[in-house]
Amino acid sequence: MPDATLTWTEFERVDLRVGTIREAHPFPEARRPAYQLLIDFGPEIGLKKSSAQITHHYTLEALVGRQVVAVVNFPPKQIGKFRSEVLVTGFADADGHIVLADVAGPVPNGSRLI
Repeated sequence: MPDATLTWTEFERVDLRVGTIREAHPFPEARRPAYQLLIDFGPEIGLKKSSAQITHHYTLEALVGRQVVAVVNFPPKQIGKFRSEVLVTGFADADGHIVLADVAGPVPNGSRLI
């Protein structure tokens, strides 16, 4: 059970959007295995970069073209020389490796979780 409950207004402040991964690159400078992603969130938000620790379950080739759910209104985070602009969401499997949260079918880039 969660530690605290949120009001609807608090939940609405978290801007979760769908985007399509356009590019995926190795990120050897990261402390933990990660990829650098370029994600298309449509014309309103545009292209955003993210660092994602998803190397266990996903290859670079399998990520390109895949839609993901990301928080787009967190402040950017500097990771070495890379600036991560959005937080890609996922769940830890039984071994602690991240499995991406995604959508059941294609939706327009930039669609907001409602």
